Amino acid sequence: MKSAQPVPQDVPTLLVKIFGKDRPGLTASLFQTLAGFGVDVIDIEQVVTRGRITLCALVTAPTAGPAGSGGEGELRATVHGWAESVRLQAEIISGTGDNPARGVGRSHVTVLGNPLTAEIIAAIAARITGTGGNIDRIFRLAKYPVTAVEFDVSGVDTAELRTALATEAAALAVDVAVVDSGLARRAPRLVVMDVDSTLIQDEVIELFAAHAGCEEQVAAVTAAAMRGELDFEQSLHARVALLAGLDESVVDKVRAEVRLTPGARTLIRTLKRLGCQVGVVSGGFTQVTDALQERLGLDFAAANTLEIVDGRLTGRVTGDIVDRAGKARLLRAFAAEAGVPLSRTVAIGDGANDLDMLNAAGFGVAFNAKPLVREAADTAVTVPFLDTVLYLLGITREEVEAADAES
Repeated sequence: MKSAQPVPQDVPTLLVKIFGKDRPGLTASLFQTLAGFGVDVIDIEQVVTRGRITLCALVTAPTAGPAGSGGEGELRATVHGWAESVRLQAEIISGTGDNPARGVGRSHVTVLGNPLTAEIIAAIAARITGTGGNIDRIFRLAKYPVTAVEFDVSGVDTAELRTALATEAAALAVDVAVVDSGLARRAPRLVVMDVDSTLIQDEVIELFAAHAGCEEQVAAVTAAAMRGELDFEQSLHARVALLAGLDESVVDKVRAEVRLTPGARTLIRTLKRLGCQVGVVSGGFTQVTDALQERLGLDFAAANTLEIVDGRLTGRVTGDIVDRAGKARLLRAFAAEAGVPLSRTVAIGDGANDLDMLNAAGFGVAFNAKPLVREAADTAVTVPFLDTVLYLLGITREEVEAADAES
């Protein structure tokens, strides 16, 4: 069997396009029709949208027989006749060679909308074109809980495109992620998340504070720390001191009160099926994160530890503090243990103490984050569904659901 060779650009080719109402067997029927002319298939693409099929086939032009039979003219007449018989429309365009080579610099641009408006698509497409990029393909990743579409773009540097679209995304209040194309995108990753207001909907220290009757005081300090207005370690000690004297039975109560963020289980379950490792780093407490690690099957977990003596919280923490720098340090340690280069890591967080971790990771995602964090991260997600991060990695909702059905 001969190995396939690129089609020379001077070889006559035909672009055969059919469109109309989809039904089973159309693709086989078209190519059975083309097979009678001995053509080679160079390229093919098919899409079905709301029951309407568009099928394009790029084929070599047929060679006419001794009496002129079997040539391009006969192919055209035959394909049009076939299309009419199955109630489709056909268009055939003459040309030479294969598709032009894609430009240097290839990226995937993921856009999340809730809803995704025509205005958003128009603005994103115009900005891509304005950078010198070409949109090679667009397809839908998900239709719920948000609409997610992906643009395959060539001809522009990924970093330049990311900068340009970040400005557009901010103006449109839409989530846009830009990543390099290539095999690396599909390789196993390490994904590390913040816990409070990321993996879970709560701030754990505030749950403890509610039992101590100092919730408002703690919440005020927490908010200032997340905005970057206070040193995290100082704020942690100040907040924990307010918990002094609480009975250790409160730990079990707080664990029961923790609410996972919508989509958290789906995100972790899907990542694990893909061979990724998943961890959490938290400025909260091991008394909660250890339980989450067991409950969700996480590979890594690190947090601060509340000191408990004689059955009561002392108002102090023990061991090294997991602060802003500590989170980045732990990300690197987890990556080393997992055997994953930093370029293959994903970090997800919402607060100022996540900034170093987001910057250290290969891909940093600000999840419902403070403005300071959104501006610093590679991309931002502003919808309350943690599994939408999967779409930024090129994973479709259909693939997630199919994997769930199989299990």
